[in-house]
Amino acid sequence: MTSQINRNTENLTEEKLTLLFHEYQTGSVEAFNSLYDHYVNMLFNFGCKLTGDKELLKDCIQDVFIKMYHNRSNLENVLNFKSYLFVSLKNKLCDELRKTNYLSDQPIEDYHPVSERDIESEYIEEEKTVFRHRKISSLLDELSARQREAITLYYLEEKKYEDICVMMDISYQSLRNLIYRGLSKLRNVVVPV
Repeated sequence: MTSQINRNTENLTEEKLTLLFHEYQTGSVEAFNSLYDHYVNMLFNFGCKLTGDKELLKDCIQDVFIKMYHNRSNLENVLNFKSYLFVSLKNKLCDELRKTNYLSDQPIEDYHPVSERDIESEYIEEEKTVFRHRKISSLLDELSARQREAITLYYLEEKKYEDICVMMDISYQSLRNLIYRGLSKLRNVVVPV
């Protein structure tokens, strides 16, 4: 089966990654290769924060992908493939490190974590940021094209009113009205919690 997505994995959107995941589940080797290419460096960087043993880390990443390839039919309930990979790698590393430590003569008290940072908290914060970006994007879709452009330029790109007026070829007062109406519309769309 030929993948509908090329092997350039740098700019894959969530929709393209979901499509790749579904193609991989149906047996596409090219989709599997694209998923591997997209996630392998992320997994390696994540793993480096958990262990300093880069060879063990590389082996564990390979094992995760091999297991994933062989169990593709059992992954139908996986909702977040990226999280699945990160958790699988963390579990595999923990299993391997337990085996190594069990066979070691060094007492467990002598081991120190490789990183002082809390990887799990960082990952949760990253997921929250992604969720916020998606929420903002969906809210901006409720606006007209001009309102969305004006609000994006002012609030997200932090441009000055004068610069936006030139960019949009609009008067200062018209821009203020446009942003005001857009914000009013957003307030009506957002349901208070």
